[in-house]
Parts: sequence; C-alpha cells; structure tokens
Amino acid sequence: MVAEAVEVFERHRPRLFGLAYRMLGSAADAEDVVQDTFLRWRNTRPGSVEAPSAWLAKVATNLCLNRLDSARSRRERYVGQWLPEPVLTPDDALGPMETVEQRDTVSLAFLVLAERLTPGERAVFVLREAFGYSHREVAELVELSESNCRQLHRRARQRLAEAGPPRSPVDLPGHRALVERFLVAARNGDLAGLERLLAEDVSSVADGNGTPGVARRPVRGRATVARYLASSVSRGIGEAVVSIQEVNGAPAVLGWVGTTLVGVLAPQTTGTQTTGTQTTGTQTTGTQTTGAQITAIRIVVHPDKLRFLRDQAARLSRSPEVSGS
Repeated sequence: MVAEAVEVFERHRPRLFGLAYRMLGSAADAEDVVQDTFLRWRNTRPGSVEAPSAWLAKVATNLCLNRLDSARSRRERYVGQWLPEPVLTPDDALGPMETVEQRDTVSLAFLVLAERLTPGERAVFVLREAFGYSHREVAELVELSESNCRQLHRRARQRLAEAGPPRSPVDLPGHRALVERFLVAARNGDLAGLERLLAEDVSSVADGNGTPGVARRPVRGRATVARYLASSVSRGIGEAVVSIQEVNGAPAVLGWVGTTLVGVLAPQTTGTQTTGTQTTGTQTTGTQTTGAQITAIRIVVHPDKLRFLRDQAARLSRSPEVSGS
C-alpha cells in the first residue's frame, strides 16, 4: 500500500509543483510545499481519500496560502528588486502547459503582477485560469462560498488588467528570432541596433539581492536601457557560454561559466509575429518578425534563484550551447 500511495503521488507531482510555483513564484518554496504535501499524503489511512487529485490540490493550496504572508514580509526586506525564480519549461515540470492560460500563468510577467493580488485572489485565479477548476470546485478547495470565489476571481482579473496591458500568446519562433538579434547587438555593443529592438518605454529590472554591479532600481527608457544593457552584457558575459532556452514559457538568454549558471536574461516582447520566408528579387530570406519590440527585460543573477534552473538543466542533460552569436 505504501508503494501504491507513492505511485499515486508521483503521478500528481508535476501538477502540484506547477500549482505551488504559480502561487509562490519560488521554485524552492514550491518544492517544499510539494514535500510537505507528500508527508501529509503518506500519513493518510489507505483508502480513506476518495479523490486523490482534489485532496492533494487542496492541501498544496492551503500550504501555499500559509506561506504567502511570510513570503511577502521577507520580500519587503529584500535588497533591490525582487523577481520570481526562473525555470525551464520545455517539459512538464510545471504541470499542464497546453493552453494559453496555462502558459501565461508561468510567465515572469504574470508572476510579477500576481504579487499585487491578495493570497485569496491569487489562489482562486490560479486554480481557475491555470488548472481549469470550476468555481464550485475552487470553492471546495479553498473552503469559501462559490459566490465569494467568483468575486475574488473577478477582482483578481481586474487588478491584473489595471496593472499591465493584456498579454498575448507568445510566438516562440518570432520571440526567439528577436532574442537572437538582441543578443548579437548587446554583445557587439551596437547601441543603434539595440535601440531599434527596444520599445520607447522599455524597462529593465535586475534581481541580484545586493550583488555588486547589479542595478537596484529599474532602468527605464530606450536609450538609457540600451546603454545599460550594452555595458552589462559585454561586462557580464566574459568567459561565459551563452545559450537561448525556453524559460517560463518564452525564450531567454542563459549565461554559464563551466557548469555554473551565472545569469538569466528574459526579454518580454509585444507585437511579435512570425511571417515565414520573405522573397526580395531573386533572394529568399528566412524567418522574419514584424512589429516586434522588447517592452521589458528581467535579469536574475542572484545565485540562490538560479540553483533550481541549473539543477533542472543537469537533470535534463542539457549542455550549454552558444546561440545567437
């Protein structure tokens, strides 16, 4: 029976981790929640749980709610800007990723905006939007009335809409092509090339928790961000091997020194549209992107926040490869 209980839990592990990560924005905390959920599951009497999926989701959700208040107070003491822990997302590490909503709720943009929600709003929104629970099912999981859950969901959607523009589905090929062009321009110190890729009101936010040389406040404006990035990337890469991988549902730049991940740079784009091949005269060029600009850049260099992604890469047997140079 113990082996059977473990087998049941392992089938739900990715979904539970995905739920906890979307709730907390921390892979380390999400792992702790999953482990605590397993301990509670292991202590149940065999056959006493009729619906393991709902039972596990309810326990994990409540554990996340307990952590959110303390996490918020820790972030108030954080040095510089706080960003979520980046994670690789080409596999099922974060649970279901088939729909636009499921992918959107693991994006760094969403996880940053979700910090504006109350714990209850965040729980209801994630359960409803990312995992497709009905309002009745959500009410059972969070132990609130259905009408209260509907109100929390409506309020969460309103807060997110007020906090930022609507997020459109990520065009992965177009986004990757833009990131490659961005990386070439940044490594070459091509200010004019960088400015062409950046939106006028672009912002860059870095999370280093006090790491020397890392901006503690957002950098804003096309020209200012271009100069900052050209300087930071050329200085920061040094001996690093650079790769482009799917991070939180979109292509991002990873910098490695040996087997150590030293930084993740995640551009957020808008208006990216892949137009396929383009013919000019007798020449045919490859993938083109139109109306594509980078509206925000998030940089994570805090070593503690890179540990999970580094371990992910090792588990997936990924060797860093130079890309976009």
